[in-house]
Amino acid sequence: MAKKAAKKKALGRGLSALLKDPENDINNVNDDGADKIVGNIIELELEVIEVNPFQPRTNFNEETLQELADSIRELGVIQPITVRKTEFNKYQLVSGERRYRASKLLGLNTIPAYIRIANDQDSLAMALVENIQRQDLDPIEVALSYQRLIDEIQLTQEQLSKRVGKKRSTITNYLRLLKLDPIIQTGMRDGFVSMGHGRALINLEDNQEQIAIYKKVIQNNLSVRETEALVKKTKEDSGKNKSGSTKKTSSPTYIKEGIASFNKHFSTKVDIKVSSNGKGKIVIPFSSKEDFNRLKKIISGE
Repeated sequence: MAKKAAKKKALGRGLSALLKDPENDINNVNDDGADKIVGNIIELELEVIEVNPFQPRTNFNEETLQELADSIRELGVIQPITVRKTEFNKYQLVSGERRYRASKLLGLNTIPAYIRIANDQDSLAMALVENIQRQDLDPIEVALSYQRLIDEIQLTQEQLSKRVGKKRSTITNYLRLLKLDPIIQTGMRDGFVSMGHGRALINLEDNQEQIAIYKKVIQNNLSVRETEALVKKTKEDSGKNKSGSTKKTSSPTYIKEGIASFNKHFSTKVDIKVSSNGKGKIVIPFSSKEDFNRLKKIISGE
């Protein structure tokens, strides 16, 4: 596994050197060497990357950014950022600004990146689909490739299912792995636990509980079935603790009468919480990117 990681890093450095050659500047998918760039991870210097001026998110929580920096210090950048080439050895951030900022906070010189170049859409799609078909990919690598196809090629899960010849449920199961704590994702990439273990652990929403059971899996060499049983028991115990320590408060009448309208309007179960001072919040859950866009249209009246 260590040899595999070293090979990837060496490849990234080699591609980085290719991009710095002014006599062979790659700006188009038809340029010589472009096929080596599309779909691959490149170690890119942070100083040649600029943030996207049209990035809608401008406020970054310092505490969570520091937590991400601590995670990167221990585990490295699990998911590469994506940039687009603007000119020779200059790039603009497309996605991954928190990872970019956290890496700068650590004083790192480089960051793993996917580089988008002009008219590379079809080539990127082919490269990623081809990559997914390989037999030596770990589950997280497959999940990241699926996520890139969804984010960068703008595919729905249904379209992705047809493109790669996999059931939609299979794709969903892989994508859910990206919600695991980075420590567990790293363990999966290093072969300490299987995808089955990851699928069991993802049923725990609390990252600390995930990590606690992950450590037990490693220490006791637990099977997937044993892990599933441990996760189930943990959830049951957690539910008992919550029901025993939390005093259930009754929602005001106007909330009870109004929540049905919200559920009907959004075609999903809306959660409305209100405090004793009359203030509250409305939580509208979504299950996918398509579902999020559906809700956005409803709210904006598009």
